[in-house]
Amino acid sequence: MSEQALPQGLPAPGSLRAWILAARPATLTAAFVPVAVGTAVASITGGMQILPALAALLGAFAIQIGTNFANDVFDAEKGADTEERLGPTRAVAAGLLSNAAVRAGMIASFAFATLCGLYLVAVAGWPIVAIGVASILSGIAYTGGPYPLGYHGLGDVFVMIFFGFVAVTGTCFVQTGTVETLALAASIPVGTLATAILVVNNLRDRETDVKAGKRTLAVRFGRRGAEIEYFLCLALAYLVPLALAPTLGSVVLLPLLTAPLGLRLFARLRREDGAALNPVLVDTAKLLLLHGVLFAAGLGLSS
Repeated sequence: MSEQALPQGLPAPGSLRAWILAARPATLTAAFVPVAVGTAVASITGGMQILPALAALLGAFAIQIGTNFANDVFDAEKGADTEERLGPTRAVAAGLLSNAAVRAGMIASFAFATLCGLYLVAVAGWPIVAIGVASILSGIAYTGGPYPLGYHGLGDVFVMIFFGFVAVTGTCFVQTGTVETLALAASIPVGTLATAILVVNNLRDRETDVKAGKRTLAVRFGRRGAEIEYFLCLALAYLVPLALAPTLGSVVLLPLLTAPLGLRLFARLRREDGAALNPVLVDTAKLLLLHGVLFAAGLGLSS
């Protein structure tokens, strides 16, 4: 595809902008928030450590970008990204980057994450190896391999586990050396709001996913099921701070300031369909960031 033939607004093939498009920087909020919340928990329970927290953040960013590259390649190969796609342009499917180039980018991203992991192993011990290996393998298996998780309705479980429980408790562990009960509780709102982003994505794409053989929960249970899942994700995100308030104080209720935004997003989710859900997806990612920053601040101030 020549540069002149590109649809207006798309970057030139092989350009830096094409790589940024493939990396999907807007998704990095889902990597940042767990580290922020896990570090806030560490500040309460055992003492925050800047260098392990920074290494965890850089590693999380690298795994997220590597996963995005993997999704770009494997979805294109499986025919999930076609001209009927309603979401943002995918680099490989649009001919902006080659399969081989994005695969190399995926490997480089995971290699950088491994370097961050080696430092964290030196700090916190061998359990970090299991966390790192599982995170990278899951990032690949989300859309790749013989049994891609996202194609069998397991994507929501994957996001809840790795963007919630693993990321938050792992961040806390590399700073305190223990798996804190508070970290497990704090991981629930983070994981559910990250899952809510996926719910919007899958609701938007359910018709094209059917054609590609992608059996997400939105495909399996339909629009009503996706609406219920989104509502439950929001509900858990606000119920956990309420449950923690008697122990940690009212400052941990700061995330409730975002509840009006959550309610508006749920109303929009129920009203919109197809490409009209793209702004809902973007705003759900913003909700994760706002809620997560306020939650981390509330946890930190409660110490």
